[in-house]
Amino acid sequence: MQIKQLSVFVENKSGRLAEITETLAKANVDIRAISIADTSDFGILRLIVDRPEAAVEALRKENMTVSLTTVIAIGITDQPGEFAKAMRVLADASVGIEYMYAFISRDKNKAYVLLRVDDNNRAVECLQAAGIEILTAEEIHGM
Repeated sequence: MQIKQLSVFVENKSGRLAEITETLAKANVDIRAISIADTSDFGILRLIVDRPEAAVEALRKENMTVSLTTVIAIGITDQPGEFAKAMRVLADASVGIEYMYAFISRDKNKAYVLLRVDDNNRAVECLQAAGIEILTAEEIHGM
């Protein structure tokens, strides 16, 4: 139930995101979710892709700094209060959230949130107990 996320070090210079995404395209890797956090000098590009190991291999062949970390993904009904419910479950279980990013699927009337937490197993256990959908890597990769 844990999703492999790529974290790519990105120099803050024109064209760098194009290079990274072109490298993934050439490796036939499809991006499912993307987020970037930056400073004036560099950024960390976080990606969920359909083939994480192939992506890492392709990026490293181009001398890019990339690592794999695990995140969890939840699916919540796309309506007010559902996200708050999930956040309350984690807060009540003392699970810390390091960062998150989300995307919405209007086809399924769902919102999907990728979470990097300090205890994946505890987070999954508490969220499932509260009836919150936990997505598998296969479900995310197949979207």
